[in-house]
Amino acid sequence: MTQKIRTRIAPSPTGFLHLGTARTALYSWAYARHYGGDFVLRVEDTDVARSTQDSVDQILESMHWLGLEYDEGPIYQMQRLERYKQVLDQLIAEGKAYYCYSTPEELDAVREAKKARGEKTLYDGRWRPAPGRTLPPVPEGVKPVVRFCNPPDGDVTWNDLVKGPITISNREIDDLIIARTDGIPTYNFAVVVDDWDMTISHVFRGDEHINNTPWQINMFNALGAPLPQFGHCPVILGDDGQKLSKRRGAVSVTAYEEGGYLPEAMLNYLARLGWSHGDDELFTREQLVDWFDGSHLNKSPAQWDPVKLLWVNAQYIKQADNQRLAALVAQQLVKLGITLQPDVVENHLPQLCALLKDRCDTTVVLAQWAAKFYGDVTPDATELAQHVTEAVRPAVATLKEKLSACAWDKASISAAIKEVLAIHSLKMPQLAMPVRVLVMGAAQTPSLDSVLEICGREKVIARLGVA
Repeated sequence: MTQKIRTRIAPSPTGFLHLGTARTALYSWAYARHYGGDFVLRVEDTDVARSTQDSVDQILESMHWLGLEYDEGPIYQMQRLERYKQVLDQLIAEGKAYYCYSTPEELDAVREAKKARGEKTLYDGRWRPAPGRTLPPVPEGVKPVVRFCNPPDGDVTWNDLVKGPITISNREIDDLIIARTDGIPTYNFAVVVDDWDMTISHVFRGDEHINNTPWQINMFNALGAPLPQFGHCPVILGDDGQKLSKRRGAVSVTAYEEGGYLPEAMLNYLARLGWSHGDDELFTREQLVDWFDGSHLNKSPAQWDPVKLLWVNAQYIKQADNQRLAALVAQQLVKLGITLQPDVVENHLPQLCALLKDRCDTTVVLAQWAAKFYGDVTPDATELAQHVTEAVRPAVATLKEKLSACAWDKASISAAIKEVLAIHSLKMPQLAMPVRVLVMGAAQTPSLDSVLEICGREKVIARLGVA
């Protein structure tokens, strides 16, 4: 490619970073990185009534957590109002935009009348200048909006990076409002000026924007600006088959961070939710960048599958560095009321993570297991009754005695357990299950000798004493 690749993500700070927007950001980032281009973060904050600083902060935090580093930004639209006004004035001066004084009540009446006649409820163009046409007198006290002179005839066609060729007739769209009565630009106008000024070459976005694209292409053409290439990705569907959205049960990206997911797992899952590279299910960030050339994007909607996401996360937890996991688990333990000393997080907790991580699919679950080693354990009454019977109590007492005196390492603990089995003529499960329930509060754990070793002599002896 001779043109410098420049992509962007442009979230609206009216809530959390939606999963669909995060996926679009990922595709835009990966495409720019694949071709050695730039990735721009723009904050579309012209919806002043609904935009908040908390939302901006959450968006930036989500981008940082996912590792989607941007080369420029964040660029805020509300800091570019003078530029929008300059372009608006240019369009009005060239007869490509005009002031419209129709009141909301007048527009509603026009729409209702058209609907009653079975016509499309498009704006009737009553304030659009035309040769030989006399416009209505300007009403007093009415602040106008600015409308774009959309071509009345012809078609808009583009070769979509995802959908392929798309054609929409100009007769299907009307003269769009591009500035409100307060002078604040609307989405479709501001995005065109921004993409033009920022020399954006490729635009990936959700396919709910397909109907906006003809207006935007016509505005690019009216300004004599180069057109970016558009790629409209299908929506993500929730469990109910409906579009996943801020208003329909979607969870923020940061909620997954708090829920114990690793960013590389979320990135991997989001990438596969609408794109594929053969049968590869798991891949690194570097592989994604190497493979993501804009092809193999799905044309059909993707289904959000929380079970599959958990599986992906579990695979990454198994591969994760134990020191890194320890730091994450320590944060989760604080939420459980357990604060560890730095030396424990540095030295003991990584060993524990290594022992437990193969059976955990989030760091929350890993922390719940770790809490059994650092906090109090109350065995379930049902499991106590089932496993810690009168018949096995003498063996538990003997094990307590042997463990009080043996060296505290895995081999010595294992030897003590085998000695007790021989003394009481028991099989391993007959002793292991009640010991696990007493020490860990659960009948299923990793290997018993490993659990006892890492739990520590003092805790093990104290908990076996309950029997």
